[in-house]
Amino acid sequence: MTKKPMVRIYVNADEYIDREMNDAELAQVKIDKEMYETYQAELKAETEAKATAKAALLTQLGITAEQAKLLLS
Repeated sequence: MTKKPMVRIYVNADEYIDREMNDAELAQVKIDKEMYETYQAELKAETEAKATAKAALLTQLGITAEQAKLLLS
């Protein structure tokens, strides 16, 4: 039998209850993890696309990133 992750419920500042996650909580954790991983992958792809576009523009203009910074300062 696989042990489920634990949940800590605070009753007050000094008292809490520890228990295993129920099936609904465990399913939600899996959904949340998948959503987070999808978000991270999309964010990485977006960041890489912007970097590629920036590099292409600098190449097209024939200047370096440092020169672009000087122009924009």
